[in-house]
Amino acid sequence: MSRQLILYSTWGCHLCEQAEQLLQQVVPDIAYEVIDIVDDAAAFARYRVAIPVLRVGDKELGWPFNAAQLATWLKDIK
Repeated sequence: MSRQLILYSTWGCHLCEQAEQLLQQVVPDIAYEVIDIVDDAAAFARYRVAIPVLRVGDKELGWPFNAAQLATWLKDIK
């Protein structure tokens, strides 16, 4: 994957923790950045009631998702 994978999250979000654990289980060696929406006004405005959200370029995967959906999404964005 040549583009950067971002996980939009925030501290204390148990769904965000689940999404990150699922990401690490599905592709343990994948590089990604976690952006806390509280620290980014644009991200907060866009995702405040939608987190967790994975994003690569203009492609997004919003919660809820399972391992199969995540794997398919990652394959499709390559």
